[in-house]
Amino acid sequence: MDGIFTSFAVLLFAAVILMIEGAWLWWSGAHGGAARRIAKRLHMMAASGQGGIERVDILKRRSYSANPRLEKQLRRIDRLAALDRLLMQAGVRWSVAQFLGCSLMLMMAGLALPPMFGMPLPPAIGVLALAAAMPWLALLRVRAARLRKLEEQLPEAADFLGRALRAGHSFANVMQMVGEEMPEPIAGEFKFAYEEVNYGVPMNEALHNLALRVPLTDLRYLVIAVLIQRESGGNLAEVFGNISRLIRARLRLLSQVRVMSAEGRMSAWVLCLLPLGVMAVMVVANPIYVRVLWTDPVGVQLMWYALAVAAGGVLWMRKVIRIRV
Repeated sequence: MDGIFTSFAVLLFAAVILMIEGAWLWWSGAHGGAARRIAKRLHMMAASGQGGIERVDILKRRSYSANPRLEKQLRRIDRLAALDRLLMQAGVRWSVAQFLGCSLMLMMAGLALPPMFGMPLPPAIGVLALAAAMPWLALLRVRAARLRKLEEQLPEAADFLGRALRAGHSFANVMQMVGEEMPEPIAGEFKFAYEEVNYGVPMNEALHNLALRVPLTDLRYLVIAVLIQRESGGNLAEVFGNISRLIRARLRLLSQVRVMSAEGRMSAWVLCLLPLGVMAVMVVANPIYVRVLWTDPVGVQLMWYALAVAAGGVLWMRKVIRIRV
């Protein structure tokens, strides 16, 4: 009798414990933190959007600012996406807020310095325009240098892709190998594309993002070749070899064009900087002689005409010496 009672007590205790644990598991599954996160994700997926479905982005977006409030305000300006794309293509670590802050500081300096030195209106406007354009010119110059380096590395990357595919590797593994074994900056771009694929981004979209980050015509040829091969099949390694030869031939022709147009470019630089240099020498040597250009109304009008003609000449010489290959 005592054994039966003891067994009954043990079984009753175990049943109560299991019932409490089951109730806890039900509560945590229906109302716990994990359940709330899942419900929030499902609500986001079912939110209003095209066709009632909104895509949930699992990748971290580039931030415009470290300040959440400023980030929210900057996100409302659609045109800042183009600026963020330029910063991404240039490979700089600056955010949109930092770049805009630097531009604003230079513009304030361009507004404050001319009155301090007693500059007349035309040079003051020139200083302000130069201060406002300096960050953009520097950004475009860094972007052009990086894209030029990427363009020079593309033939070797195409050969690497072709050799790896002939060895039997998949295209995703080949992108990882390029990211690990090729030099920067092309290694970082392919590594980023491989990481996007690992995070679940479709291969086609990852390649489109690669072409967006590196706006080069040769890279677009490479991406288009991969997309066509994924749709219709074909010898992708041979296509990469042909693209590599095409890029090398185009770069060789571009080098020849740069050598042949070097004299014209040097002449353009001399003609652009000569008036400014002569004006600076005259201001230092005999300021009274040139002061009439900004003290007399006729002199001010002549300066405006000279600036307009000089700007037109610069644009015309740039059009003449710039040969696209």
